[in-house]
Amino acid sequence: MLLTEIRDAVAAHARPDMRTPVPGLLLSRVDSSEQHHSLTEPLLVVMAQGGKRLLLGDRVYEYRAGQCLVVTTDLPVTGHFLDASPRKPALGLGLVLRPAAISALLPDVPPAPRAAGVPAMGTCDADEDLLDAVARLVRLLDRPADVRVLAPLLEREILWRLLTGPLGGVVRQIGLAESGLGHVNRAIRWIREHYAEPLRIEDLARLAGLSASAFHRHFRAVTALSPLQFQKRIRLQEARTLLLARPGDVAGVGHLVGYDSPSQFTREYRRLFGAPPGQDAARLRADAEAVGAPSLP
Repeated sequence: MLLTEIRDAVAAHARPDMRTPVPGLLLSRVDSSEQHHSLTEPLLVVMAQGGKRLLLGDRVYEYRAGQCLVVTTDLPVTGHFLDASPRKPALGLGLVLRPAAISALLPDVPPAPRAAGVPAMGTCDADEDLLDAVARLVRLLDRPADVRVLAPLLEREILWRLLTGPLGGVVRQIGLAESGLGHVNRAIRWIREHYAEPLRIEDLARLAGLSASAFHRHFRAVTALSPLQFQKRIRLQEARTLLLARPGDVAGVGHLVGYDSPSQFTREYRRLFGAPPGQDAARLRADAEAVGAPSLP
């Protein structure tokens, strides 16, 4: 069975950093159901064992073994694996979705109406054709001499299956520079790179090439967050990373990520992570598994 083959390959080859010798291929093995916060990237995830529930704004995405998740941009998400344990870990496979590779296929994809405000994530069942291509990709882990020649061909096949499948409308947004996602992505990149700076909707709308009202509407449709909520999530997740190295400098870290008020920083940090900054950082440092190896969204 294809899913069994993929599951066994992930179990055999997954490493703490998720990386593999196949470019863009990530493998994840997680044995904890603890909630975590992360920043995504454009990615296909195929769950081989277990499941995961993700929260993006007010949207909930859940996918289990035999299903897949597509993420089209950088997003601050909260999630936890379902029923993961040391005896039966959650096993997943990820493939980085490259805009150039998707763009190259779009001229051959059957035309579809462009939709405004396509969400930045989606889930569906992984059909047999997609699983077959994914299984052949993971087989390359045992055939390193084949990687250079066959990996690009299999990436192309997997992308074709996605573009012509139920999530095709979501995936094609990655390759369309003038899609709703393309406009919003310009603003997302600016926020990611300048998260500590004051945010003005008019400036972001101008960067995206949209009116302020249209920008706000597109941004929320794609990310399920307002631009200010998105910036706050980025700030707080960056602060959490900084606090692991500087646990005693709560006020300094808050200032670095854009908070002038230490009390506001502590209040919003506690609201997102469930504990004040110093206490949360101490817990993460004391428990290596809580910091954890990275995992797929």
